[in-house]
Amino acid sequence: MIFKEKTKSIPISKQMVWEAYKLVRANKGSSGIDMQSISEFEKNRAKELYKIWNRMSSGSYFASAVKRVNIPKGSGKLRPLGIPTVSDRIAQQVVKTYLEPRLEAIFLDTSYGYRPNRSAHQALKSVQSNVLKHSWVIDLDIREFFENVNHELLFKALSVHVSEKWVLMYIKRWLEAPIQLEDGKLQYPQGKGTPQGGVISPLLSNLYLHYCIDKWMAINFPTIKMVRYADDMIVHCDTEKEAKELLSKIVCRFKECGLNVHPEKTRIVYCKKDRRPLIGKPVQFDFLGFSFLPVMTKLKRGGSFLQYSCKMSRKSKKRILQELRSMELHRRSQSSIQDLAKVLNPKIRGWINYYGKIRRNSLKPIFYYLHHRMIKWILKKYKRFKNSRKRAVKWLRRITNDYPNLFYHWTLGYKLT
Repeated sequence: MIFKEKTKSIPISKQMVWEAYKLVRANKGSSGIDMQSISEFEKNRAKELYKIWNRMSSGSYFASAVKRVNIPKGSGKLRPLGIPTVSDRIAQQVVKTYLEPRLEAIFLDTSYGYRPNRSAHQALKSVQSNVLKHSWVIDLDIREFFENVNHELLFKALSVHVSEKWVLMYIKRWLEAPIQLEDGKLQYPQGKGTPQGGVISPLLSNLYLHYCIDKWMAINFPTIKMVRYADDMIVHCDTEKEAKELLSKIVCRFKECGLNVHPEKTRIVYCKKDRRPLIGKPVQFDFLGFSFLPVMTKLKRGGSFLQYSCKMSRKSKKRILQELRSMELHRRSQSSIQDLAKVLNPKIRGWINYYGKIRRNSLKPIFYYLHHRMIKWILKKYKRFKNSRKRAVKWLRRITNDYPNLFYHWTLGYKLT
């Protein structure tokens, strides 16, 4: 052949970009600094995807600035999220899909967060099992983890498993991309941080914590049980002395990795249950939206005993109640009850699928409050009830019986009583 077929310098195929796009589209998400949404991206999809492929496969792809958005936390403080553009999310997904199987092979069973075929429920059940066998827990919280990931240490970990220069090049560009603050100013990373909200950030953070804590614990304390979901960690110990000594060593280890343990949120908790004496120590900790604490459990043959178990946390209930309150259902007097069901059912299904898998009855106060808001809506919508709550309750009770599948929780027996 006189003319050789032209090939790209980086082995990224159009199919890789297409598969990445489908994953990003499924995850939805808001627009980045260019204000381009997923739906707007799709209007020129072929052109946009070709542009991503052409630039990534030739090495000329550069990341845009990341949009900073602050969302409220349960404590009243704000959590900074970094939102890349749709194009950047697709590009990150290409590299994540390429790299993830390789890193998954070295990750340990102690980590559950943002990993394929692993879930928060698995992490919770692991903690449930461990607290029955071990009397003490170290509830670990890392202060501003995503903002303090050390780039030098991260690339040291990456270099062990990644030999492709183009992968390291693109990860470096994403980590060094400026952050556009809410006032429009640009903030440049100073050798640390990975935006919480980026597609590839969870994979990078798992790799970082794999070497920082997972593998370190496995080598130095192989008999100690630990459960980690992203940067939330629970460590199980047999004695208070063991917990205190281990915590001091973990604090030092995190400092070596450029991280700090939150002094107020990190604590040692006693897992009180029957046959474990009460010794005046904290007996409750929260993990992934659930509270672990002593719970009186009834026996089938009669009587009860004190067990250390978990249920939906007060913070989670407060957040959901606030969400229902902010919906202001009573102001939707133009809507039908079918319209309310259409809006509420996805939320109700989500709450039941997450919290109901552990202890469904903990959702009863949520549904009680929801029915209260619906009665308020009925009184506002139907003048014939003339502010008679008793008649409104009777009407709603009849609806639950005549249309038991209208609301998702009704199908599970959580009707107005």
